[in-house]
Amino acid sequence: MTPTDQRIDIRDWSLLSVLSVLWGGSFFFNGVVLRELPPLTVVLLRVALAALILLPVLWAYRIGLPRGFSGWKPFFAIALLNNVLPFSLIVTGQTYVSSGLASILNATTPLFTVLVMAAAGDEKLRTRRVAGVVIGLIGVAILHGRHLGFSSGQGFGILLCLAGAFSYGLSALYARRKLSDSPPLATATFQMMASSLMMAVIAGVVERPWQLPMPGVMTWLALLGLASLSTALAYIVFFQILRRSGSTNVMLVTLLIPVTAILLGYLFLGETMNLAEITGALVIGSALLVIDGRVFGFIRGVVSIPKASR
Repeated sequence: MTPTDQRIDIRDWSLLSVLSVLWGGSFFFNGVVLRELPPLTVVLLRVALAALILLPVLWAYRIGLPRGFSGWKPFFAIALLNNVLPFSLIVTGQTYVSSGLASILNATTPLFTVLVMAAAGDEKLRTRRVAGVVIGLIGVAILHGRHLGFSSGQGFGILLCLAGAFSYGLSALYARRKLSDSPPLATATFQMMASSLMMAVIAGVVERPWQLPMPGVMTWLALLGLASLSTALAYIVFFQILRRSGSTNVMLVTLLIPVTAILLGYLFLGETMNLAEITGALVIGSALLVIDGRVFGFIRGVVSIPKASR
């Protein structure tokens, strides 16, 4: 199916909601594992465990591996832009800023994606989309306003997180151009395999993980959740939405992540919701309606009815 980057149907809105839960958990899991492991080692274990989880599924569906350099080249490229760079930048940024602030900075991804697509000539810079993303960012800021966690050295952490969000925008462009015909399961698996190889080299040179003390049980459980839910399963869902609704639309998930995190806390952890959080969620909801655009078509249709009846 050729993505149009215009509107999203009910199925893909549902998938976006699922993806926001899966990726929202990554900030929590990162916060746990960073207590015992350095950032690049965390990324290495995340992608390597995800690859090990996905490989048996790939075999069960009888999907073969890419052949030769030309076959693997696009998967190494998407692995660099969609895993190695953003994962490393954001998880390192989380050593300087709070998880709440990191999730806000991650929510700039749709804005970067819109700008990248426009600069590359793949999509017109529509006023409606830019306005919707900006409204969404305002909603995220309202939502997390009291959880920003400003501290010393945060400027560097903010730059790292923003660079990670920009890398996601580049990856959306590349995936649209080079991987639109690849099955989601295959793309996710090959991407993780390529990421594992690159991160093994990077983490091995910088952090030498084999010399680190063995982490505790809670860290391993968080790593398993990070790899299986927030990575392996999440990227299958991600590439499914990408094929159906397009690169800009799939990145809207980063606006939903803070909302789902608060809702999950309210429903399952007994956390309270204040007026700022409710207001922020409503602003984000209105932003998504603006980006989707169908509400304007409905309003125009309603307004034109009296004229047509005259």
